[in-house]
Amino acid sequence: MMLITDVTNSPVVHRTLVLVLMCGVFFCARSAKDDSSLLLDLCDRLKHANGARGPDSQDSRRVSVTGSDGLHTFVLDLFASELQLRGSQHIVQPHERDNNIFCWNGEIFDGLDIAQDENDGVKLFRVLSDASTVEEVYNLFGTIEGPYAFVYYNANSQRVFFARDPLGRRSLLIHKPNVRNPYFFLTSVSTGSDPACEFEELSTKYIYCLELRVLLNSGDTMSAFDSCTTRFPRNSSAGVLYSEPCRVNTVLPPDDWPLITGLESPDYLIQVVDELINQLDRSVELRVRDIPQARSAAARVAVLFSGGIDSTVLAFLAHKHIPLDEPIDLLNVAFENPRKINGQTPMNNTKARRKPQKPEANATPPYMVPDRVTGIQEVEELRKLCPRVWNFVEVNVPYGESQASHPLVESLMFPGRTVMDLSLALALYFASRGSGVVRDHPDSEPVAYNTPARVLLNGLGSDELLGGYGRHRTAYGTGGWKGVIDELQLEIDRIPSRNLGRDDRVISSHGKETRHPFLSLTFVSFVARLPVHFKMDPRVETGLGDKMLLRLAAKKMGLAEASSRKKRAMQFGSHSARMEGEKRGDVSIDLK
Repeated sequence: MMLITDVTNSPVVHRTLVLVLMCGVFFCARSAKDDSSLLLDLCDRLKHANGARGPDSQDSRRVSVTGSDGLHTFVLDLFASELQLRGSQHIVQPHERDNNIFCWNGEIFDGLDIAQDENDGVKLFRVLSDASTVEEVYNLFGTIEGPYAFVYYNANSQRVFFARDPLGRRSLLIHKPNVRNPYFFLTSVSTGSDPACEFEELSTKYIYCLELRVLLNSGDTMSAFDSCTTRFPRNSSAGVLYSEPCRVNTVLPPDDWPLITGLESPDYLIQVVDELINQLDRSVELRVRDIPQARSAAARVAVLFSGGIDSTVLAFLAHKHIPLDEPIDLLNVAFENPRKINGQTPMNNTKARRKPQKPEANATPPYMVPDRVTGIQEVEELRKLCPRVWNFVEVNVPYGESQASHPLVESLMFPGRTVMDLSLALALYFASRGSGVVRDHPDSEPVAYNTPARVLLNGLGSDELLGGYGRHRTAYGTGGWKGVIDELQLEIDRIPSRNLGRDDRVISSHGKETRHPFLSLTFVSFVARLPVHFKMDPRVETGLGDKMLLRLAAKKMGLAEASSRKKRAMQFGSHSARMEGEKRGDVSIDLK
């Protein structure tokens, strides 16, 4: 992800462009005269923050770009740290060919043939360097499917292209020039709230192109920056398959559409259930194969695992495509939450809960949170159906440790700054770190364990696509089936601006990558095209009507317990929420 900075609006025109890409890529284009300590310190901090995202290798490049009038020069500095998860050869970024430079943070799962021993960034750059027009460049990214953010400097045209994928599965933050901070930044991760920059998520609607040649020759760069940056909409033209998510099917069911009565597929859904399983199975397969292994018999893949239907289905399908002699790690996080512990005692009133109290001897252990209970139950179902080593990793987070982590987690999740952002970010931060204990069987002594897996499967997306939230049931109550369809379309429209960027910043801080099988554009299109009444039925009870199609699929796969398990939000299932008080999730927190 990148960072572009434009420093102007001063008696002496100083221009600085800074760019940062995930895999820890940093690019700075600046006037040779611009070496202010404030700017250099900010760049150093952003470089350090991005470096944690790619621990395998680091390198840098420098080029100079001078305007045709000879009056102004940009010095382009590029730095990248690589998290290598594809290919057999050691890869060092930035990629360079014919003076073109490419910084790539992503994975290609469809649209470009990638052999087992090839690196997708290397192959994509080869195709990109052969593009001769602007149209060929931005159309190329509509032919590939996968999470990405990138920056591409074309030396001949002196253009910089940058974007992230249509669903925003990779973080890219933007700070636009203003009077107080007259520079422009893009970065995969910030250093938290800072008066020197005002970050927001970069829109996924466009491929951006910055004309350096024009910017170099402009007078007032503050106002010229926008005019020198072209936004190319993502178009679904011929041959451009992955430009944007498919629209939701608006067909309404007949007024007398029958109620579903159980988790046995009715005749009209048998084929659809089979196709859902096939589509999701293919998505999982593409995301777990060809991952380099650090050492023999070590887990390469882990699942963020609550024991709910989403994570269990992903674990079940991953089992099919990972060698049986290789473990799969199931990361299950639980927080010591004094308010929850105190709530188990007789002194369960507002005044008593103001101070942490010691729980009674017969109180539930602090880490036996709802997600731990369902996780323990569900891993046993997986072990019966899929014999292999399942490392159920109990990630236990003491209250003091979670509190001490707030400054770091808040800086990673920024510009997310709500109570809900923090409770979700805390759960993801500790779960993805993967440091906990495992047991041979439920009653055995715990053994310390740190997951070696650097690819983490995440079930995010199933609720949005298949109607798993309570608001979908509410939409039916107020607007009928059309209300549900409108809500499902809204879910797809706002996926890029909600959780994904924040989650990427938090998880990648451990040098790991999260992959979302439910959010393959291919799978999203398949589900979006289905009639709404094939996906859910808000007229029947929860645990059946919500995500109905996925529940039928889970039951057909043999996951009887998981198929009927009710939805529970991660922050409540892990007890990462409401440690200090009852605050609404959308309330802003005071970031230091």
